[in-house]
Amino acid sequence: MNITVTAEHAGKTVLALTRQTLGFSSAILKRLKFTEGGILVNGEPVTVRCVLRQGDVLSLATEDTASDVSPYITPTPLDLSVLYEDEWLTAVDKPPAMPAHPSFGHRGDTVANALAYRYAARPYVFRPVNRLDRDTSGVMLTANTRLAAYRLDEAMLRGGIRKTYLAVADGVPPSPAGVLDGFMHRAAASIITREVCTPDAPGAQRAVTEFEVLAEGGGRSLLRLRPLTGRTHQIRVQMASVGCPLTGDDLYGRASSAIPRHALHAAAAVFPHPADGHEMTVAAPLPQDMRTLVAVSFGDGCLAELLSEIEE
Repeated sequence: MNITVTAEHAGKTVLALTRQTLGFSSAILKRLKFTEGGILVNGEPVTVRCVLRQGDVLSLATEDTASDVSPYITPTPLDLSVLYEDEWLTAVDKPPAMPAHPSFGHRGDTVANALAYRYAARPYVFRPVNRLDRDTSGVMLTANTRLAAYRLDEAMLRGGIRKTYLAVADGVPPSPAGVLDGFMHRAAASIITREVCTPDAPGAQRAVTEFEVLAEGGGRSLLRLRPLTGRTHQIRVQMASVGCPLTGDDLYGRASSAIPRHALHAAAAVFPHPADGHEMTVAAPLPQDMRTLVAVSFGDGCLAELLSEIEE
């Protein structure tokens, strides 16, 4: 990263410019300080105490190197739709049944493998911003640099990344719209399952989700959901807790012949671009298995109306 110092920033130290103006984390700055050629002014190495002058060229070695690349992520040619990409971030439309990152039994069929292949011409580090369960489809954001990851993570922590999901549930909530506000934690003796709990339970974390019923019929409901917190399995656990587990969710409800996975799709994400903070919206089309489920459960008219709304 090369920056030409303007009159506005002349007189600042490298530390002040990187921390206060560029928003570098202390971890990024520490790495630069201990990297050969990590901080240069006009081609010469300097410390963070260096005072900058107008016209100086500040060079920061923020790019990933071969030593940063994980040996556990093998570049693999996989079918993965990219919704948006630039030097800062990549947003993909994660299909159902594709894990986000490698794990036991899934070493070469993940989003990480697909992106490592897409960006094989350069050292690529997989930095997911919002992780989706293996069987959840839709918008997944990944950061392409350390700085982008830091800024997007900060935005996530302050609620600056807003996500909208579409789901089909077995059952109908008691009200057409509302907020699910409670606590959840990992279930005892399980590394996967979560459950609702009291605020004073071990590991309790607050979970808040806004919901709206878009259609109902045949004992099912079509829902729009906006999680305001980001807990593991949050939507699935909270919907099950009110007697409306997601259709096909064999962990918190029951398997379904209508869809081979839980019916949950990350339809859109609104977030500040890590380069300059301008607001972006990325949307993912409803996958075919959920289109079929919506049509069967609520009618072709409901599906057409839903798709029209999504595509506007």
